[in-house]
Amino acid sequence: MITVHHLNNSRSQRILWMLEELQLPYDIRFYKRNPETMQAPPELKKVHPLGKSPVVTDTDGPQDEPVVIVETGAICEYLVEKAGGRLGPPSDPAGALRYRQFLHYAEGSVMPALFAKLVVARVPLIGKLAARKVQPMIDLHLDYVEDELASRPWFAGKEMTAADIMMSFPLEAARARAGLANGRPATVAWLDRIEARPAYRAALARGGEYAYANSR
Repeated sequence: MITVHHLNNSRSQRILWMLEELQLPYDIRFYKRNPETMQAPPELKKVHPLGKSPVVTDTDGPQDEPVVIVETGAICEYLVEKAGGRLGPPSDPAGALRYRQFLHYAEGSVMPALFAKLVVARVPLIGKLAARKVQPMIDLHLDYVEDELASRPWFAGKEMTAADIMMSFPLEAARARAGLANGRPATVAWLDRIEARPAYRAALARGGEYAYANSR
């Protein structure tokens, strides 16, 4: 059985959504952030030494051995394999390459820029000024994403894949905190499209609090 160690308002919401899309059975163990520091509770370190979310445990891993998996991208790839390739890369080489790129781009490029803004904005006195200096770097990424989504409905091609699930968290966060909705209709339409999916709504119902859903 798959168990998602789920932290409120975190990347782990994507894993719940993916499991709903794949219709794989799973349990949830809930964790709450510290309201002052916004850090994950120490209980998560009992599951994995990093103490971060998402963490997935699966009692039916490869060769019927239990496994513990961290990193959202790695978890997504694991679930694609477990589901026999569903939500995996398109069959055409160009689509497969786009799939691989955006699967890693979400955490490798977009999230660091957003995280930088969130961190510097908390600095007393100079925080707002520093955040404004980071915004052009974020806009560069958001404009790139807009150009990509203006040319096709999903990140890898004509069908939704795990790459779209990976891109959901940074783009929802950017809509809420980094001005994504300003002049980027294709990206906003993509966000509306994913949030209307029954599996997405089911994941929200099971996962509870998630501040970035439908944040306009």
